[in-house]
Amino acid sequence: MERILVSACLMGRKVRYDGGAKTSADAHLAAWREEGRLVVFCPEVEGGLPTPRPAAEIEGGVGGEAVLSGAARVLTADGGDVTAEFLAGAQAALAFAQSFGVRLAVLKEGSPSCGSLSIYDGTFRGRRTPGHGVTAALFELHGIKVFSEEHIPEAAGYLRTLET
Repeated sequence: MERILVSACLMGRKVRYDGGAKTSADAHLAAWREEGRLVVFCPEVEGGLPTPRPAAEIEGGVGGEAVLSGAARVLTADGGDVTAEFLAGAQAALAFAQSFGVRLAVLKEGSPSCGSLSIYDGTFRGRRTPGHGVTAALFELHGIKVFSEEHIPEAAGYLRTLET
């Protein structure tokens, strides 16, 4: 049985920067939970950041790939550098996923860790730009296909291809 890594906030855990959750009511997630497929993880918390914590964005909105290569940092609105925590969380998430043989992840869109389609642009003005978060980028580099909570039906289709 394929295991699926899912962002902890989507499963109701209060791990987001604001101390809240973004619980998903998606029927696929509910079914996968019942089947015992889900492994739940929050890279930001596992990387050492507290809950709640200051909001963070990737400088220049350049994406997680640039953070992984050392070309960009993850900063808080007051200029605090939390790059090390985001990198540690991404590495922990990858190790956790690999320990379960995960080839598919459903991650929280827009997050500087988990965004798979877009991230905030680094200006803290609520504007998004295309790009990956740090963990999503690392997953993709290691062959783990990432879907946002906005594309769970597509994730279900991908899961079917993995199991045929």
